[in-house]
Amino acid sequence: MHRLILCLKPCLAIFLFISAAGSAQQISDTEQPEHAHQRTANTAVQAQQFMLVTAHPLATQAGYEILARSGHVMDALVTVQTVLGLVEPQSSGLGGGAFALYYDATARTLTSFDARETAPLQATQDLFLDDAGQALGFFEAVVGGRSVGTPGTVKMLWTLQQRYGNQKWQDLLGPALTLAREGFVVSPRLADSVQRDAERLASDKTAAQYFIPNGRPIAAGSLLKNPAYAHTLSHLAEHGDADFYTGQLARKIVAKVQNADTPGPLALEDLATYSMRERTPTCHPYRAFEVCGMGPPSSGAHTVGQILGILEHFNLAQFHPDDPNAWHLIAEASRLAFADRGRYLADPDFVEIPHGLLDKAYLKQRASLVSKDRVMENAQAGNPPGSSANAVSGKTLEQDSTTHFVIVDRAGNILSVTSTIENAFGSRLMVGGFLLNNELTDFSFTPADAHGLVANRVEAGKRPRSSMAPTIVMHGGRPYLALGSPGGSRIINYVANTLIRVLDWGLELQESLDAPHITSRFGVVDLEEDSAFEALRDPLVKLGHNISVRDLNSGLHGVLFHNNTLTGAADPRREGLAMGH
Repeated sequence: MHRLILCLKPCLAIFLFISAAGSAQQISDTEQPEHAHQRTANTAVQAQQFMLVTAHPLATQAGYEILARSGHVMDALVTVQTVLGLVEPQSSGLGGGAFALYYDATARTLTSFDARETAPLQATQDLFLDDAGQALGFFEAVVGGRSVGTPGTVKMLWTLQQRYGNQKWQDLLGPALTLAREGFVVSPRLADSVQRDAERLASDKTAAQYFIPNGRPIAAGSLLKNPAYAHTLSHLAEHGDADFYTGQLARKIVAKVQNADTPGPLALEDLATYSMRERTPTCHPYRAFEVCGMGPPSSGAHTVGQILGILEHFNLAQFHPDDPNAWHLIAEASRLAFADRGRYLADPDFVEIPHGLLDKAYLKQRASLVSKDRVMENAQAGNPPGSSANAVSGKTLEQDSTTHFVIVDRAGNILSVTSTIENAFGSRLMVGGFLLNNELTDFSFTPADAHGLVANRVEAGKRPRSSMAPTIVMHGGRPYLALGSPGGSRIINYVANTLIRVLDWGLELQESLDAPHITSRFGVVDLEEDSAFEALRDPLVKLGHNISVRDLNSGLHGVLFHNNTLTGAADPRREGLAMGH
């Protein structure tokens, strides 16, 4: 068992975790919106009873303590998310949304929960167009109230804990409340994020006072208190989600959005009528496994499923994990899947999703377009069974600031959650000690082109398309792997590539998370800079690929289930930590 030596008091000065063998390592990382990072040498953690992996040691420690007293995964969910919203505010929080994939060990069933933000009822399809009808620049659209969707995270926490939890709601908020009142040590990653984004954070007085006190960005190693967040948590402890959606806090949120320099249409009615949706997971076979994930409005499971479904027609096991010929095939499959994603996937309550996107015959036909020795000229959307002739592709600018965590409790229940406020620091609007999302910029800025309306256009009450891909892999009817990552639309590549490494090549989970990244979405293959995969540039160029070398800052966290052992692993590119017992 690995134990984390952390105190939830201001005495904490550095992060250390101690293994049973007594070795210690410092947890460090730097990265922002979200790039520039420093790898840590993570070690997988093994346990038999329970496990969790989160993006921050303080969140992992707090969640561990809930599981240690036989809390349900939904109890730990509340504690983990509220701590993350405090210590990793650039990535997720109360002002954002989430997708959760849940395995019920008693019923042996999977379900998913959609707590995605929604467009305000007064939002129109020209929300991100200027007076001349042209799309706004990304940050022109992001910063301020225009980009804020109705938050869903608090609704998810309250609803799921009340339905499944066995601990007292108030107690679950205690760790975050204590840290907010007494302070926590600013990590290098958070400090660097603030430094890089200081100009935009300064656009909101409240955010500036918190992140840039006296005109100086908060520094790594300093103690940071958030009394406003503690006050918010106190209200949540007393009133559940009521104050957030219909009470005083709801009024503060709406006032912040409507009175911003760039005001948005969010209104009290939007908060009062928000609901989380329980949805059937999207599952698809791959080799001897069944890969399940979040369906629309997330494109995660469908696009991962298409990549794997196309690749099932190739013998990847014959290749070494570093073979450029294997990554050529993976890149081409990804391009085809992203083409379909752009045309067909959006909120299923507003758009009819083709039923044949994961049809085996259709994916076989798509696989026939992939040449082993040459890049296809143009990866276009196909015509899956059930597709509409007037569907139109649209472009969105999804960003990297998101978080993922996996929780497994003593009973064997599993929760794989991807949570976000979209861009680093969201809309930059801060209220009640937390940041509000900029999730509406996940819609297509342009609602139509000469061929018709874009599926993922802005519409009142609609949920913007996401790429978040919380995943649970089943084998023989039992869970085999729970996984997910932040990373904008690259989440799909990070998750698919990790699945290939584990399921096709038999790599250990930590080894798979440590491995260099390669992504392919819209015609350019990105190779992770300062990694061994830079050596793939020349052979991939010879095959016809356009290559870019850049930072690829994933935050993959996962738990593998094998031989009655839980193996937890955290991405070395961030400051995450696995703990189990």
